[in-house]
Amino acid sequence: MIFRFKRAKPRIMVVGLDGVPYTLVKRFCEDGTWKFMDTLRKSGALKQMEVTLPEISAVSWPSFMTGKNPGEHGIYGFTEFKENSYDIHYTNFKDLKIPTFWDKLGEKGKQCIVLNQPGTYPARQIPGILVSGFVAVEMAKAVAPLRYLAALRKMNYQIDIDMHLCRKDFDLLFRELDKTLGLRKQALEFFWDEFDWDFLEVVKTGTDRLQHYLFNAIEDTSHPRFPAALSYYKKIEEFIQHCWQLFYKGQSGDHEGEGFFLLSDHGFCLTKKEVYLNAWLKQNNYLEFEVDNPEEISQLKKTSRAFALDPSRIYLNRKSRFPQGFLNDAQATELRAELKEKLLGLEFEGGKVLEAVHFPEEIYTGPETKNAPDLVLLSKHGFDLKGSVAKKEVFGNSDLTGMHTFDDAFFWAKECSIDKIKITNLADIFYKQLG
Repeated sequence: MIFRFKRAKPRIMVVGLDGVPYTLVKRFCEDGTWKFMDTLRKSGALKQMEVTLPEISAVSWPSFMTGKNPGEHGIYGFTEFKENSYDIHYTNFKDLKIPTFWDKLGEKGKQCIVLNQPGTYPARQIPGILVSGFVAVEMAKAVAPLRYLAALRKMNYQIDIDMHLCRKDFDLLFRELDKTLGLRKQALEFFWDEFDWDFLEVVKTGTDRLQHYLFNAIEDTSHPRFPAALSYYKKIEEFIQHCWQLFYKGQSGDHEGEGFFLLSDHGFCLTKKEVYLNAWLKQNNYLEFEVDNPEEISQLKKTSRAFALDPSRIYLNRKSRFPQGFLNDAQATELRAELKEKLLGLEFEGGKVLEAVHFPEEIYTGPETKNAPDLVLLSKHGFDLKGSVAKKEVFGNSDLTGMHTFDDAFFWAKECSIDKIKITNLADIFYKQLG
């Protein structure tokens, strides 16, 4: 991959669109929905991108910001088991085990502005300004340096939509999507000239929200919400164009495209069925609970051999890892091979559910691999793997119509010679260009 900068001071701007798939970008370019983006596609390199597993924001964004896989950065999901416990905690920025590329840029005297980056709560000092993205609980802990909190509060800045309310009220959903998009633009303009930055990144997460709740409306032109969904994506393109115009204001056309990047953190597709892994483990006698209607993994019987966490992680009840562990290492090694074989045979209506079942050493490298799940599952498109302990049946559906994919994220750059780029490539690219 080669990027050329002609300006005396190289700068980079990254616009992240959470969850937007390559296939959707390509479709919008080809059908005329995204005219500006189609111009970029024809004048640059639009690439399909693979992400790290599991294919969720909690894992993908740390992989982006460090350039490393979970075996090095240490985050495998939104939730993780507490050490030597069946209790879980929500992962956050403090759980990241290695520096970000922003930190490394700071060692070279570079300054960064990072707005709405998922996985960075609670905010900590970076070389510049950080405003956390989801999951952020308190605004006061989502801003560093803290002196910018007052300005964000004055503009009524909002990190995310209210997902609980919006998934029940689609009129509210579209109002909130528009509101947060406007606020993201307002914050971007506020920070733009705050200092002479070298790297600026802004992430929009509303795309992911819309796709979870209404991906069927995006795919089906006859859906009653299709016009509203299409209208929102046109506003997303207007935001991309606004970022472009800010970045190249006052520069000659010869430089356009250099230093500007677009990307997503995973792909998306329609959900055919949700697959409840703990229900499958129960039906196959690998998991039992002390109560009839369990609410958490900690209610399992000590003779249980395996259990799952969202979105696609299976853990073995090892004596070396859990307080009531049932399996020694030799038994665990034998069991994971058995589970892999059986899971690869799982079918729905005559078709295979899983694309692959991975052992951690096959997909991760680094010291944190010791904390990885024992098996990481990759489903075929349409089968959304879940870790609910309450479900009785293996297959079902909820009100979510879209799910994440591993192989359909997108990346755009002025030049890119790699056919299929990986999300872990990006930090090194940015660091080399600016460092």
